[in-house]
Amino acid sequence: MPDTLHQQAQGIKSPWDLPLQTLDVSRAELFQQNRHGEYFRRLRQEDPVHFCEESQFGPFWSITRYEDIVAVDSNHRQFSSRRDIVIGDAPADFDTPMFIASDPPVHDVQRKAVQPAVAPTQLSDIESLIRQRVTAILDALPVGEKINWVEHVSKELTTQMLATLFDFPFEDRHLLPYWSDVTTTSETVGVEVDMKHREAELHKCLAYFTALWKERAAQPRKFDFISLFAHDPETKDMVNNPMELLGNLMLLIVGGNDTTRNSISGGIVALNESPAEYAKLKANPTLIPNMVSEIIRWQTPLAHMRRTATEDVSFKGKSIRKGDKVVMWYVSGNRDETAIDSPDEFRIDRANARRHLSFGFGIHRCMGNRVAEMQLRILWEEILKRFDHIELVGKPTRVLSNFVLGYEDVPVVVHAR
Repeated sequence: MPDTLHQQAQGIKSPWDLPLQTLDVSRAELFQQNRHGEYFRRLRQEDPVHFCEESQFGPFWSITRYEDIVAVDSNHRQFSSRRDIVIGDAPADFDTPMFIASDPPVHDVQRKAVQPAVAPTQLSDIESLIRQRVTAILDALPVGEKINWVEHVSKELTTQMLATLFDFPFEDRHLLPYWSDVTTTSETVGVEVDMKHREAELHKCLAYFTALWKERAAQPRKFDFISLFAHDPETKDMVNNPMELLGNLMLLIVGGNDTTRNSISGGIVALNESPAEYAKLKANPTLIPNMVSEIIRWQTPLAHMRRTATEDVSFKGKSIRKGDKVVMWYVSGNRDETAIDSPDEFRIDRANARRHLSFGFGIHRCMGNRVAEMQLRILWEEILKRFDHIELVGKPTRVLSNFVLGYEDVPVVVHAR
């Protein structure tokens, strides 16, 4: 373990040894070291609506149980998404409005504009293309050699899918995961970074897409995100509000990248940690669709979403004040013993597996959830056709973030059938 990571791990105490009121679940290193589970277990058991008075992000409420998260997520009148949806406040001089960080009517109008890109009719057209790409990626893997699954498969497949959804120049597709990582690597989620350099890189993203927008606006309407925005009467002028355009680009790039990329990686980790489930999968591939939902629950690619109280609210006996940060910890709700049977177990045949929190609830429920599920389903269908198993041969390296639950390295060896 590198010295810095070792020091961070050494600095993580058992939550059961700390005063309850001082428990701070926002520390990014808890997630990088995969130590967050017990912290949330204690909050669910002893204080499921918990107020943390001091953190690097200021005071905040933690909502940690399944049903309470659903209640907050479904109540956009008292718990607003306006401006910030992660625990930290974005810099005042770099405000990038986006529809996930908006309330109705702005949210509804902008989401509706791009929804056709991931409508069921589009998915049927996209499915054969995804299968072609999955086939090409898997057939190119070096069998019997150690590789990083994240780079060879997870990132490449999601990048190609993103390029399709944006109709992005394929030769430049590597820019998309880069801009996704720039977006999510931020002080607002617990990562020390040069925020001015981050802004400069995101302005390059804006410049690239502004040129694409002008091309698409001059062409007949198509079903990619940019063309849909450019041709919708309600959003066609967004190009004249560059920061709002950038905000929505950041949203769509991250939304199309992180959930799927990290679920593709997380599935490999989960199956290797639960070899009996891997054997069950190989014996019965019809379990793949259900397993996909279980992977997305077990991994929970985005750990939290934040809301801001619009008024004083009494919630579960706690007095939440107007302006307070209210953080819904999906990663905790997906392991809530009061709502999910044996939630720490990975079960590919789990009943009601789609009843997880990873896609959110209410008006902000993930727009591209079916695309994510379809990519994972096709990937595992093609994996089982080709390989006996994919063996995890080292400890995965996790991302430093309290928002993105992801992997930088998942070392594997692919074994032929």
